[in-house]
Amino acid sequence: MNEFEEEYSEEIEGELREIRGALFNDTIAVLSPAEPICLRETAMVHEAVQSMLARHQAGVLVVDAQGRLTGIFTERDVLNRVAGKALDVRRTPLSAVMTPNPEALTVSQRVAYAVHCMGVAGYRTVPLVDAEQRPVGVVTVSDVIRWLANLFPEAVLNLAPGDTIKHPGRIDAG
Repeated sequence: MNEFEEEYSEEIEGELREIRGALFNDTIAVLSPAEPICLRETAMVHEAVQSMLARHQAGVLVVDAQGRLTGIFTERDVLNRVAGKALDVRRTPLSAVMTPNPEALTVSQRVAYAVHCMGVAGYRTVPLVDAEQRPVGVVTVSDVIRWLANLFPEAVLNLAPGDTIKHPGRIDAG
């Protein structure tokens, strides 16, 4: 290993320590969660889909009369529980096709919890609630990816595919 490669390796190790620290110290608030779309269980699937399209969001949060989270309905549900079963979107209430009692986080919890929900449990959209279980936001896989991309320094983002650096004397686009 030459002097440049040693220096480069040390630089990457330092940046990885920084990223690890951010993962365990940054809170979900840094992800800039979107304001949630909230609908009642009696709303029809058509209304939910139209709201999702209008707001460019991957799901709606289902709430009770007091505004507390009771379910989630996502684009996956549209495919698997509605279109896949040929249900009438104008006559199917969210209560029939939503995921009840979804796992929810708060904006003060660590990003690592959101990553866990997404990576281990397979969620793409995680509701965020306040102390009274009222929705305050949603965080998506895209939010986490955007946060991660901002953490990675240019040197790592521009690495060539594979495990070798094409031009060790300069950083290039791969």
